[in-house]
This record gives sequence, structure tokens and C-alpha cells, in this order.
Amino acid sequence: MPVNSFDNYPMSWKPDLSKMTGPKYAVLAELLESDIKNGNLKAGAKLPPQRELADFLDLNLSTISKAYKLCEQKGLLSASVGNGTYVSSDATAEPMLLCGKKDSHIIELGAIVPFVTSNLKVKQYTENLMKKPDALTLFSYGAPEGTKRQREAGATWLQKSGFYTDINHIVPAAGGQNALAAVLGAFFDAGDKIGTEPLTYPGVKTAAKLFGIHLLPVRSYNNEITEKGIRYALQNENIKGLYVIPDFQNPTAHIMSLETRKMIARVAEEKNLLVIEDGINNLLAENPTLPIASFAPDHVIYISSLSKTVSPGLRTAFIHVPDKLHEKLVAALYSMNISISPLLATVSAALIEDGAADEILAERKKGIMERNIIVNDILNGFVMTSELTSPLRYIQLPEHFTGKSFEICAKQAGVEVYGSERFAVGSKAPEKAARISVTTPPSLEILAEGINRLKELLYF
Repeated sequence: MPVNSFDNYPMSWKPDLSKMTGPKYAVLAELLESDIKNGNLKAGAKLPPQRELADFLDLNLSTISKAYKLCEQKGLLSASVGNGTYVSSDATAEPMLLCGKKDSHIIELGAIVPFVTSNLKVKQYTENLMKKPDALTLFSYGAPEGTKRQREAGATWLQKSGFYTDINHIVPAAGGQNALAAVLGAFFDAGDKIGTEPLTYPGVKTAAKLFGIHLLPVRSYNNEITEKGIRYALQNENIKGLYVIPDFQNPTAHIMSLETRKMIARVAEEKNLLVIEDGINNLLAENPTLPIASFAPDHVIYISSLSKTVSPGLRTAFIHVPDKLHEKLVAALYSMNISISPLLATVSAALIEDGAADEILAERKKGIMERNIIVNDILNGFVMTSELTSPLRYIQLPEHFTGKSFEICAKQAGVEVYGSERFAVGSKAPEKAARISVTTPPSLEILAEGINRLKELLYF
């Protein structure tokens, strides 16, 4: 201990290393992680400055920096230039948002899984392909960049949103999440920073953590990223990219205005900023807004997927990629072994070519509208307004709840929902809210039952 006494000094964290063995930085990181996960350090808590903690522990500043860095790489800490280091708002949140083998009595309103009725048409198309003489070729390896037919289908699919690209800029991938992982792995290095909305899709959080990429919240207003926020992040945080979900944003279900899309495109061109536009929900909108890629095609990687619009089992995504990035993306898909399956790609192409995908999309939107009418009726006053074709909804909670506590109470009531902490980026505590899926319950009756259980909690 240094000569100066810290007994009465107001430090937010005073770790005791006296009983620990091993490299000091590793021991310190272990204690820090333990105190965060045990709740001794709460989400949003500011940690002591590194120099101050080094003085308190009689350690080198580099030892403290290593410990903080280890925990930051695990997503436990969020550092901001000039503002210090904080416990991440999602440090103890469960990152996985998938349906698993859960209690059959639990009504699933957490993971977003499209209802399965439309898969009958997908099954029929698959069976027809299996009867063709060349069916065996569909079980061979495929080209990493896809076939001409697959790329033509991808270009046709993206054009339905008003974005006119061509087959030379289309690369298929085995699903939207794999496409996103390939983009991160291809164009960013460990330690790079990507700006996101303050609440964002957990899948990009887990993928970024896998590659050692740091996500930073960009200042927003009324659920829209601001130009000042992007410019601040570029100048002060040195972000290398921007990730956004403009349509039915996850988790808020907000649809980004055309003005904001044009602004992002303009700044991307001016600052040579790479924008990753997740267009997975674009075609679910009643009147899809033009993607950001329409205004800056050379600076935007646009990802579209059939998972929410046609069938999640097809594992088919189409990526618009600028010329200068094309070769690197194809190499990443090949190296990571997440190129698209020839079988699934061919089924997807046939559905798009014959117009069956449009029919499935129309059926899906109609079904989602029926479900949202139920949600609006039961949760009036709590659920944020959104278009009736939104596959997800955002519930604003009473003051006595946090997103996490509501998630726990809902689970006890037999309903799975996801609290806002799962979607948070940075150190600021998210608003008291939760996200629900309207598409996952197998019937309208089960959906209504789950929503009514949530209503009882909200009025408790």
C-alpha cells in the first residue's frame, strides 16, 4: 500500500489482491469480472481511473490497463475517450436470443421465429427439385460467390425494396447472421470500433465480441441516429464502421426516416465510412422505404435475408457489396465455411423466380397484422406504436420494473420475453422496457394468452 492513505478515499472499487496468486493483471481481471457478475459492481458503475487504481494497489499502470482491456474484450466494460471506463449496461445480460428446448409450459415471446404455415410451399418446391435429373448436383460443394442464377435471384429480391443493384454486386451467404459475421471478419480487425444505435440486435454484439470488435452507441434522438452523433463518434472514438437496422429496428420496431437514411449516406461518402445496413425486415414494411444503400452503394454493405420474410430454414441471405470489397468478402465466406448451400440457394432462387416468395411474403404480412391487432388491443398504453406488419414490439414498463426484472417476472408467469438490457450498447442504463415477438407463438390463441399474462404483470 502506498504512503498516502486510501481508507476514506471515495473509490468505486477497491479490490483486495492479498490472497490471490498469479499474474497481477489476470488476478485483477478475474476479481473485476467476479464483482460485476456477482452484482457488487452494477451496470453503469464508473471504475476508478487507471492511474488512481495503480496507485492504490501499488502496481504499474500497464498492469491496470491490461486487466481493464481483458474485461473490455469480454464485453464487461465500456470505455469512452474523455469519459472514463464503466461497467457495460449489458454486462450480466444473456446474449443468446434463440428458441431452445424449454419448458413446454412457457409461451415463447422472446426469440423472433416466423410462424411455420408458409413452409408448406417451401417444402413443395424442395420436393419438386429433388425429382429433377440433376438433383444430385445440389449436394455438392458450391462456389463461394454463388451461381449466376442465385445472384440474379438476389438482385431481384433486393430490387423489391427499390434498391437497384446488379448480379456483379451480389454475394449469397448461409443466412443473415453468417453474412454479418463474414462482413465483420472481412473488414474489421480486433480492437476496431463500430458505431451502433444505443439499443441494437444482440446478434451483432455476439459476433463483434467473437472478433474482438468494440461496439459504441452513437448519440440518437427520437430513436434516430443523429449526424452530430456520427461525426462525434468519427472524430473522438475513431469508429471504422456503422451498423444500423433501419426497418423495424430491433428491439424498438422503429422505422428510420428517409431523411436520416440520406444523411447517413452523405456522411459515409464524405468520411469514407463503411455502413453495414441490416435490411432483414425491410420488405415486411407496408411501403418499404429506400435503403441507405440506394444513396451510397459504394459505401454500404446491404444484407437482406429470407428468414423473416419467407422461411428461416432456407438459411439464405443476399449481400450487396461494393466492387472494392467484393473479393475480400467472398474470401471470408469461403474461409469461415459459411458460403450458401447449393440446395437451399436453388430452392430460394426458384421461389423468387416463380413469384412464390412474393406470395409467402404477402401471407406472412397478413398473419403478422392479425397478431399485432391482438397485441394493440390487449397492451394498449404500454406497447409502442408501430406498423401492423412489425414482427416485434417494444413494451414500455412501469417505473417499478427494469427490463431484466420484468423478464424474470414474465418467466415466472410462464412467458419468455427479453428485457432491454440484452440490447444495450455502452454504459448507460437502458430505458425500462422489454421486447416481444408477435410471430413465434404457434396460434393466435396462444399469443393472446401470453399477452394477457404480461398485461396482468404490467397492471400489478
